[in-house]
Amino acid sequence: MYEKERLKIGNRISKVTIILNLLLSIVKIFAGIIGKSNAIILDGIHSISDVLSTVCVIIGLKLANKPEDSEHQYGHEKIEPIISKLLAFVLVITALMIGNKAVNIILAKNYTTPGKIAVYAAILSIVLKEWMYRYTIKGAKKINSAILITDAWHHRSDALSSLGTLVGIVGARMGVAVLEPIASIIICLIIIKVAVEIYIKAANQLMDRAADKGTIEVIKKDILGVKGVIKIDDLKTRIHASRLYVDVEIAVNKNLSVIQAHTIAEEVHYKVEDNIKKVKHCMVHVNPY
Repeated sequence: MYEKERLKIGNRISKVTIILNLLLSIVKIFAGIIGKSNAIILDGIHSISDVLSTVCVIIGLKLANKPEDSEHQYGHEKIEPIISKLLAFVLVITALMIGNKAVNIILAKNYTTPGKIAVYAAILSIVLKEWMYRYTIKGAKKINSAILITDAWHHRSDALSSLGTLVGIVGARMGVAVLEPIASIIICLIIIKVAVEIYIKAANQLMDRAADKGTIEVIKKDILGVKGVIKIDDLKTRIHASRLYVDVEIAVNKNLSVIQAHTIAEEVHYKVEDNIKKVKHCMVHVNPY
């Protein structure tokens, strides 16, 4: 049920943002042509690239939801951080394109004075793309999806790009056209920083990094709360994309029968998996105390 609900939420968010991005890209390209603003036209093309990245998100969520098979006995969840790393690269390339365009404008001093419609299109883009970021990031945190978090930052990168475009358009109309490329360079650096952070997080999900301290403390409390568990001899956790594996060794009374010890271990197993939804499997080993 957890995986089905997760896929449902992820797909709903992705479909909403695809539709909005397509409409926004059409509006921006049209406004750029009417208002004679190359920056707005390029911004519209950038929005189309976000559509492609969101399509990758839908594919990634679908593949990650596939059940275990003989060749992938631990499931397919790790496809998410793999695609997330690829999208982080796309973010960097997008940022570098923005930065390169800005530098070329400064060197060539190729400034233009766009019309008012370009200003309105840029404002619309900033507001809508920031809303899309917040809408997507909220859902991404709810279902703990690295790939959706990356896509959210694609939306914010577009909002930041539009902000730079707005600064440039207003600056050009006020006679200070150099403001646009300067703002774009700053935005480029911000996007690269975010992309690196996303890449590192995705890498950690592929390297069996341990869960955070808060989650580990909750797991310990659940285990020690099971009647018959005297102490925890060893506890290991490893992040598996959006899920978590737990391996624990518990100590029980050495005089218990195998059936009694197994019953305690089984209770620990189900309690950990039921109380922390992102735990995919809890392996329990019993030691005599």
